[in-house]
Amino acid sequence: MSLVQQLVPRALRHGVSAQIARVHAGRLDRTLARLASGTDAIVVGPWLGEVGFELLYWVPFLRWFADAFAVAPERLLVVSRGGTASWYRPFAARYRDIFDYITPEEFRRRHDERVAANGEQKQTRILSFEQDLLRDVTSDVGTRSILHPASMFSLFNPFWWGHVGDDWVHRRTRFSGFRAPETAGVMLPRKPYAVVKFYFNDCFPANERTRAFVRATLQSLAAQGPVISLATGLHIDDHGSEDTRPPGVEPLPADIPPQENLAVQTAVLAGASAFAGTYGGFSYLAPFLGVPTTAYYDDPDGYSRRHLLMAQSAFRTIGREGLLDVRRLTHDDFRSSPLTGGAETTLHGTHI
Repeated sequence: MSLVQQLVPRALRHGVSAQIARVHAGRLDRTLARLASGTDAIVVGPWLGEVGFELLYWVPFLRWFADAFAVAPERLLVVSRGGTASWYRPFAARYRDIFDYITPEEFRRRHDERVAANGEQKQTRILSFEQDLLRDVTSDVGTRSILHPASMFSLFNPFWWGHVGDDWVHRRTRFSGFRAPETAGVMLPRKPYAVVKFYFNDCFPANERTRAFVRATLQSLAAQGPVISLATGLHIDDHGSEDTRPPGVEPLPADIPPQENLAVQTAVLAGASAFAGTYGGFSYLAPFLGVPTTAYYDDPDGYSRRHLLMAQSAFRTIGREGLLDVRRLTHDDFRSSPLTGGAETTLHGTHI
């Protein structure tokens, strides 16, 4: 703890932070109003970060921007990756996929360089790689303005720091459910079917305990009916997947192009009766699609309570409260149905 933190009471520090945030938000509103007042294309992105931030903050922020400033969908050109165009419908009519311009290997290398340069995964400033990418992606667009994710990250930092409540995020977001995208050539099994996606992260570390739990979960679900695993083997961020599949658990097709990767996962997930997997950013997608979700963690210090608070608040806003059930692994989880059993821990009335 710094000397300032020791000498200045927390309530005062947070109050000052909130006041600075309000001043910053006012400036951003004026910048966005000027951006919306023109007639040229508005390129939003490029989005290079984690799925969770895109689902829970970036997409709702852009939906608010389009609604609050009456921006026509035809003006918004989204630049993202993996075929996420459906996440931005109907407020953004145009989409360009990064994987149409660079390979996943190049993306991963640039991702690591960007994290090293920023000191974190958040896109807090526009780096030369992003400028080069935007130039290539929009070379045929003509006159255009840029709305970079750095604006959103700067705006919501006070919430992530714990200095303001979730109402701060709600003021400049519009939450809504997602619709299934149209994807050619994806054959879904007969309904009902369950979907799983387990990967290792800070709250679900790779060890024998978590691997044993994944095996038990997949076996239990496969005994109840058709199961599809969304593990793709495409490593473009810091999530290593667990792709051990017992009989009865079907993989996604092996030849999905990178630029359709997330689109296919969204389409498959939208038709599921239930989803089970690691707690993390991807676990937010199923509730946005109206699919009941059970997400697991093992290390209570491995995830941010602020993001879970925001997710639960967002789902209440759109009438999908209760679709995200987040549980810590217990011994009971190895002996009961992964979608209905296991012990639950409660903090302030919210499953964690």
